[in-house]
Amino acid sequence: MTAHILLSTHDLRLAAGDKTLCRDFNWQMQGGQSWALMGLNGAGKTTLLHTLAGIHTPDQGEVRLHGRAITEWPRKEIAQHIGLLFQESDSLFPGKVIEHVLMGRHPHLKAWQWETETDQQIARRALETVGMESFARRDMNTLSGGEAQRVAIATVLAQQPRLLLLDEPVNHLDWHHQHQILNILSGLVQAGSNSLLMAVHDVNLAARYCDHVILMFAGGETLSGPAGTLLTPEHLSRLYGYPVERIEHAGESLFIPG
Repeated sequence: MTAHILLSTHDLRLAAGDKTLCRDFNWQMQGGQSWALMGLNGAGKTTLLHTLAGIHTPDQGEVRLHGRAITEWPRKEIAQHIGLLFQESDSLFPGKVIEHVLMGRHPHLKAWQWETETDQQIARRALETVGMESFARRDMNTLSGGEAQRVAIATVLAQQPRLLLLDEPVNHLDWHHQHQILNILSGLVQAGSNSLLMAVHDVNLAARYCDHVILMFAGGETLSGPAGTLLTPEHLSRLYGYPVERIEHAGESLFIPG
């Protein structure tokens, strides 16, 4: 039985001024996959995520959602399928945490419709999932950077999308909360509820939590495929322009600077 392709790119080219970020990028995501998006700062990871979410127009090629060009989808319907976490969230507006998380329910509401009790329950469960349920009535502008990040992730979870496109989801989080959040996301994928693509800088987090990777090299070259094939010292040393070595510990591969 052929797996359903949820999201795909076809001859995609992205540029920033005269700098090519990616070219001839042909890629597809199937249900139940976890992808890491990796590259140097400025490689184009954020631009690619925004393009996949339909909010940035590519210089060439197209993105398809469920086999249909994403430009043909109404914006509200895209938001019912794709949840995008921005790298820097404009979350510190003067409002309560629960009000912010309820914004994740807006793609499912009709025009001028208020959130229902079901929406409230979904939002509260999302906060509970990320360990922020006791913050529901707190003002957003009283939160730390890590707390605001967890609220932003709860907002995406409340959206209940099939596809999670996350730009550095563990940014601002301490070691404990990094692994807590990534275990939650990994569990959603393993349960068959979601597919995940996240931009991440930590190679070891990518190796631990993702089964596939996209590597964005300077000059617009990309490699995509199984993590076990592409996460090698050779590829990573070239990707980051710095020697990377692999060591084995407790049955896992760990990558360290050479």
